[in-house]
Amino acid sequence: MLTESARLPEEASDRTTVPAGDYYLGRLNAGQTLRILDSEGNQAADTLFYSADDSSERYSAADTIREQGNVYLTAGSVLRSTRNTPMLEIVADTCGRHDTLGGACASESNTVRYDLEKRCMHSCRDSWMLAIAEHPEYGIGKRDIGHNINFFMNVPVTEAGGLTFEDGISAPGKYVEMTALMDVVVLISNCPQLNNPCNGFNPTPVEVLVWDH
Repeated sequence: MLTESARLPEEASDRTTVPAGDYYLGRLNAGQTLRILDSEGNQAADTLFYSADDSSERYSAADTIREQGNVYLTAGSVLRSTRNTPMLEIVADTCGRHDTLGGACASESNTVRYDLEKRCMHSCRDSWMLAIAEHPEYGIGKRDIGHNINFFMNVPVTEAGGLTFEDGISAPGKYVEMTALMDVVVLISNCPQLNNPCNGFNPTPVEVLVWDH
């Protein structure tokens, strides 16, 4: 559901540009609002959420999909944790839908899907591993890296029940905005994938904005 936000970028308490292939890691307190903005269009932002108090409680695709009865996310969707606790609510969305099923690229999946020579290409999992290694203060370990949301990514479900990676439905300046319902840690990999059209074969920056109210 397309829903625009009344929040102004110049009133954000924090603005961070995340280059293609880089990561964002930060805390979002209950009541704060996070916007992920697709700066140049057709760029996937692979995102994980954790309870700020206990990293073993994290975003759950299964609980979120079951409770909302939809595999896609958009305005009105409530993101739920592995304890079925509401974590965040999407309050604005100018893209239309976001993927919960496609997962994140990794050296293993690049090898299986594309070619043995692709094994050493940078992946979202690499970005997450780097983020948690460089920021141990968040208490996130390798075993805490689970299923993610692919904001802006277009992964249609086929009639046979399979998944396909298609051209994005986002565009320059499109955004998704969510308000935290509990204190959370946000971990984003700005996807470096070059082998399928999720980034238009040309990864580009995203911007992360935070408002206190």
